[in-house]
Amino acid sequence: MEFQHIWNNILKNAGEQFYTIKRLPFTYKIINNCVVPNRTEYPLAKTNFEKAVKLLPLTGPGQISSIVMGPSYVYGILTDKRIID
Repeated sequence: MEFQHIWNNILKNAGEQFYTIKRLPFTYKIINNCVVPNRTEYPLAKTNFEKAVKLLPLTGPGQISSIVMGPSYVYGILTDKRIID
């Protein structure tokens, strides 16, 4: 799947509820091409998602923890059916 399509889905679903692998709910907003989860307020750059998409399908956040910031959130978003359809 093309990354731009995935990113568009991420943009479209801002404010919706997602879950980490441990089932912790979170939402996110988009600020300056960054995903900002409400549980941390730490901006996750678009490039984090670009890197992780190259490894799809993901088996868990540990698979991407050395290459992205906020792996639990990146994993939770990228494994949701609203994002990867």
